[in-house]
Amino acid sequence: MNNNLHYMSGFGNEFATESLDGALPVGQNSPQQAPYGLYPEQITGSPFTAPRATNKRSWFYRIRPSVVQPPFTMMKKTNLRSTPFDEQQASPNQLRWDPIEIPTAETDLIDGLLTIAGNGDTHGWSGLGVHLYACNTSMAKSRRYFYNADGEMLFVLQQGGLTFRTEMGIIQAVPNEIVVIPRGIKFAVDVEGPSRGYICENYGQPFTIPDRGPIGANGMANERDFLTPVAAYEDEDGEFELVAKFAGKMWRTDMAYSPLNVVAWHGNYAPYKYDLTRFNVINTVSYDHPDPSIFTVLTSPSSPEGTANIDFALFSPRWMVAEHTFRPPYFHRNLMSEFMGMISGIYDGKEGEGFSPGGCSLHNCMSGHGPDATTFKRASTVKLQPHYLDSGLAFMFESRYIMCPTKAAMDNKALQKNYNDVWKDLPKQFTGKK
Repeated sequence: MNNNLHYMSGFGNEFATESLDGALPVGQNSPQQAPYGLYPEQITGSPFTAPRATNKRSWFYRIRPSVVQPPFTMMKKTNLRSTPFDEQQASPNQLRWDPIEIPTAETDLIDGLLTIAGNGDTHGWSGLGVHLYACNTSMAKSRRYFYNADGEMLFVLQQGGLTFRTEMGIIQAVPNEIVVIPRGIKFAVDVEGPSRGYICENYGQPFTIPDRGPIGANGMANERDFLTPVAAYEDEDGEFELVAKFAGKMWRTDMAYSPLNVVAWHGNYAPYKYDLTRFNVINTVSYDHPDPSIFTVLTSPSSPEGTANIDFALFSPRWMVAEHTFRPPYFHRNLMSEFMGMISGIYDGKEGEGFSPGGCSLHNCMSGHGPDATTFKRASTVKLQPHYLDSGLAFMFESRYIMCPTKAAMDNKALQKNYNDVWKDLPKQFTGKK
């Protein structure tokens, strides 16, 4: 692969990049004869008539067009599940899983996927799938590639660095970074040793930076910190496998060339990465704990306005400065369902054992949750003074949809059978007196 590891900065910008001088036509998207004998090919990530602000498309100039491949056949055995999520009844009970084990046998990203939960409709562009990955082998070894026609994929790296070789260039990422691969973009993932993390598969509108409202022009995630790769291509012939997720199923075909053969491209539909340490936390300086919406990095909007298909929220190191108030998250019940994961350290709402890096929890619509007994006792008596919270990095996929767990997730030995015991030692404190 012609490899240029520089990145272009700025969320949602119109980019133009070429890995051979003059490969990108100027002034005409689809010339009668493209430079170097390349084929023009457009990929759209939105309806054609979407407003300019949400219209997504890019032009590729590639060695072979995507139509030059044999038909797909369905793969029968995979651990990836999709809509309809109907193999397991959704439950109001709180659910939590220990970190899944990284396999010892050779396992690439595709074979190392485990679907935890999801809901919505891939045919109707709504909802999400939540997956874990655990792998130890690069897709380069098997010459394997993948694309997802059902939704874009947000990767949250927890252990091990990943190299994403995409149609539009190379993205190298490490834990504390996220990578978003848009719907339909072909890619392969190479690993740097044993790797583990989380994937949010977004069936709805593409992720975007949320409006800041009264916060103003600065804070939260800033546009300049989202990085998009420059053009790089593979001009290789041989035996290759292309796997596709389409209409909830996995399909495969054999190819005689690498599908990552885009020499130049321009547009605003492209993969990107973001360093979570760049998130500019907005926090309380008076009283009470702000709603998690203040920690939103990316959102997939839906109707009515303000009701997210998915919010990706981040609980990162920050100053806790407040008066006369309980510092960790309060006990709460939400309309929105919450899937939480732990990247590193200890979450301030779960200081007791059980919520480890690589683990996850699911609290569905109106299911009560909050700090465990250990955390509540400590936070109720601790001296209230400015405190820098730097013990952990956690995140949340929050959705308007009730998330239905999969049978594989409920049968997995990582499921904690006694999760709700973390609250059993909360005593009755009511005295009837002030």
